Amino acid sequence: MAKYLVEVSHSSEKIECLRSIQIFLSTGSHFLTNADWGCLDGEHKAWFTMDVDSKDEALRIVPSFYRKNTKITKLSKFNLKNVEEMLGQHKP
Repeated sequence: MAKYLVEVSHSSEKIECLRSIQIFLSTGSHFLTNADWGCLDGEHKAWFTMDVDSKDEALRIVPSFYRKNTKITKLSKFNLKNVEEMLGQHKP
């Protein structure tokens, strides 16, 4: 499994913003009900992370109405040894 950051944009209209939050909270999905929201700071997006097998699987968690406004990013962790090894492969 891989870890993905899911970013879901929604309308900045107050009523639509509140409806988006309500929809996420009503789904019962652990991921959606624990999303972080940027609305109070003017960033009308929800963010959450999940460990799944693919971007497609992550997208299926998002309510269908919001999928077209969803960005999914595969996350990676690095340690110094890994980076030094990769840099060593790129020496002239």
